[in-house]
Amino acid sequence: MAESTKKGYVYLIGAGPGDPGLITVKGRECIARAEVIIYDYLANESLLEYAPKGAELIYAGKVGGAHNREQWQINDLLVRKALEGKRVARLKGGDPFVFGRGGEECEALVSAGIPFEIVPGVTAGIAAPAYAGIPLTHREFTTSVAFVTGHESHGKEASEIDWERLSLGSGTVVFFMGMKNLPQIAANLMSHGRSPETPVALIRWGTRPEQEVLTGTLADIAEKARKAAFKAPVITVVGEVVTLRSELRWFDNRPLFGRGIMVTRTADQAGEFSELLAGYGARVFECPTIRIVPPESFSELDEAIEALSSFDWLVFTSFNGVESFFDRLGALGLDSRAIGRCRVCVVGPKTAAALGVHGVKADLVPSDYKAEGVIEAFRDLEVSGRRVLFPKADRARDVIPAELGRMGAEVVAPVAYRNVTPDELPRLALEALEGRRIHCVTFTSSSTVTNLAAMLGENRLLKLLEGVAVASIGPITSKTCRELGLQVDIEPKEYTLAAMTEEIVKFFSLHSGSTQ
Repeated sequence: MAESTKKGYVYLIGAGPGDPGLITVKGRECIARAEVIIYDYLANESLLEYAPKGAELIYAGKVGGAHNREQWQINDLLVRKALEGKRVARLKGGDPFVFGRGGEECEALVSAGIPFEIVPGVTAGIAAPAYAGIPLTHREFTTSVAFVTGHESHGKEASEIDWERLSLGSGTVVFFMGMKNLPQIAANLMSHGRSPETPVALIRWGTRPEQEVLTGTLADIAEKARKAAFKAPVITVVGEVVTLRSELRWFDNRPLFGRGIMVTRTADQAGEFSELLAGYGARVFECPTIRIVPPESFSELDEAIEALSSFDWLVFTSFNGVESFFDRLGALGLDSRAIGRCRVCVVGPKTAAALGVHGVKADLVPSDYKAEGVIEAFRDLEVSGRRVLFPKADRARDVIPAELGRMGAEVVAPVAYRNVTPDELPRLALEALEGRRIHCVTFTSSSTVTNLAAMLGENRLLKLLEGVAVASIGPITSKTCRELGLQVDIEPKEYTLAAMTEEIVKFFSLHSGSTQ
């Protein structure tokens, strides 16, 4: 269907069950085209990051357990925004046509003559059991599955659920929104012939890092849920396939599952680290404490670049140093060929990889991934009388210029970029800290430590990190942590994100107490 700009256009998008990776490609593309996004309680807020800048974001979910807007109000809102000529994305948890009331919203659009399209989503009824290690069908157990609402319309005089057929069949039954009526659901199934020993699984917040699973039988699941204070949103699975969870469990038995870990790297560099941690099951809270900006003046860097042919060595100690230098080369109409005969030293494999993107191979990569390692590597070379260009951060330590200078080298160290402190912490990260849902905070440079302290205040930082494991990338960063009064619990021998992740996994494997 072609979009109409006269009356606007509505995308009814299934946002999936909670894991933002389960949004469809088309769903993500529609979000990126929308001018208005109306999202509900079960749609992961991180999907809003795909929204274009300036898009109007309207929450239509629950506040304090009660509906923020009634269904008729949401229908009216969709129609009104579309009649303003806007492209509207209606973001609904799961699939809009599987107990999502998407049909009612479409009927309102049809009545108003507003064009729309449906973008199906992964329903929680399938995804939550999968993430719990429960296959809904299995040839040795059952070849059928039924999806049933556990919360029928209040206006119905009698239930439309065929309890007898659901109970007497051997198939799997999946209930949506059935937590409140769980005792009645179990009683109905048993009174219509289903064995009280039939296995049952309750899956709360399925596919999310906070997923919880409670298992039992029809006879005891309601009492177990009451004692555990198990609350919605929950998918209920009834059937023999539930017994397979003990064998097929994969999502919530990973070593960092249930652990909240804060990543303090810059916003554009946090992704790699976050993915490593999430791969082990961690719930990652990205909290950039550094923002990379250009130097106040490019004059010193430009002067050094103009004289690049006179340098013998070019030294980079970070990814940001590489990117800032080559960005400036490009701005001056130059590329990597301008390096010419100049040899290049980099600190660490990630910096070497960043250099390689620009078609340049590092000549020297010290085994010790810090400034002192650079000095030691140069002791084996003839540097007296050599010219060394060291594009640095504004807060960089003076170890390299000072020590190479003592060895007889002429070091030029222009500021290539500045580390500035963001104005505020992300809301979700701050709420997690204050709610004691952070189990580990990670620091990948001294700046990440000092900036977080500046943003929170030193006393508040120490208070919020009481009982929180501190992971530091290396000894220099650890020294900064200790100077602020923090105890460093985790420090890898190799100063890389991969090594740091492995050490975090080892630490929590030794401290495997419950986090839920």
